[in-house]
Amino acid sequence: MGKKEVKTNAVRILERNKIEYELINYECDEFIDGMHTIEKTGAPAEQTYKTLVMQGKSKQYYVFVIPIAEEVDLKAAARSVGEKSVEMIHVKDLTAITGYVRGGCSPLGMKKAFPTVIDASAEQFDKMYISGGRIGTTIALNPQDLAKVVRATFAPILAQ
Repeated sequence: MGKKEVKTNAVRILERNKIEYELINYECDEFIDGMHTIEKTGAPAEQTYKTLVMQGKSKQYYVFVIPIAEEVDLKAAARSVGEKSVEMIHVKDLTAITGYVRGGCSPLGMKKAFPTVIDASAEQFDKMYISGGRIGTTIALNPQDLAKVVRATFAPILAQ
């Protein structure tokens, strides 16, 4: 008997919106960093993005999607959402806020729809790789499709 395909909220949202995507599953029992994820999936590093959740001075939560090997520029991120400042939420709060665990946090299918910014670098690609909503799952899709579904904007938010 084959392993049943696990559908995450992220996958359900893409299917509901008729968005083309590719699902990449890999063996992984616990959190591994993004660079190790790339080794397991074979996805190009520059097209693989991580999802960061931050809180602004206003207490509003925001989602930032940036290349896996890069760091976010907090000032640029804050500017992109009209905040004075933003800071990372604590890992211990991630599941309560998003419904996801560290290493399996996808910009798709969080408990609530938070304002989302995708780093402008994604616009040059026809395909980007993001978390599929659980550890061991990666989704490849068009950045414009992702932006449409999560109502994201594109902005330069990387540390130089």
